[in-house]
Amino acid sequence: MKIDMEYFTLEGKRCCVLGDADPAAFLIQPEGEIREESLERQYEAAAKAAGAPYLLVLFEVADWNEELSPWPAPPVFGNESFGDGAEATLWFITEKLLPEVRTRYRLPMEIPVILGGYSLAAFFSLWSVYQTDVFAAASAASPSMWFPGWMEYAGTHQPRTGAIYLSLGNREEKTRNPVMSTVGDCIRRQEQILKDNGVPCILEWNDGNHFRDPDIRCAKGFAWCIRALLKAQN
Repeated sequence: MKIDMEYFTLEGKRCCVLGDADPAAFLIQPEGEIREESLERQYEAAAKAAGAPYLLVLFEVADWNEELSPWPAPPVFGNESFGDGAEATLWFITEKLLPEVRTRYRLPMEIPVILGGYSLAAFFSLWSVYQTDVFAAASAASPSMWFPGWMEYAGTHQPRTGAIYLSLGNREEKTRNPVMSTVGDCIRRQEQILKDNGVPCILEWNDGNHFRDPDIRCAKGFAWCIRALLKAQN
């Protein structure tokens, strides 16, 4: 039975649930604004590619640069700097959202939980699996790998998850912004770090710049994670 976009508010955050009532995996995605047409497109594409039922839960992030950043950093475009709210957002997911959804939809405790997102939300998802073993896999579609200090952190810490998906548009590194132009080299280094640490991973390249088909890129990442976890179980 499919659950068609049910909404609820938790800790002041608007949440949306879509998917199968008897899922093989439970997906969580931070989002700046829930757009139903885009969400439906993402859900259908991932369901088709994954080959297994899943439940997707999105929650809206009011202050993108503050709530998804692990530590303060200066602006890299515009005038908005980055804060250090990622820890509080991760706490919301693990201590509030996960228990609420498990209870509300009667999900078993052993169901695999996948965290993922796009852009800075993708970077947040990657950072999160270095902090906790709650997530069975992480999907980072076009992540902000240029984030100041991240490569030094990734090189000295171990992720605590079973699989990581990485992707990037093949034109994302072709920018005049000196910080953001490092994104290609950074994600290649990230892939190598994960492989060196024995973490199952993939780096997939998509056509276009950062703003092309974010919903489809998210779908591809989540589907890969679901398939990787199901394969590991068999």
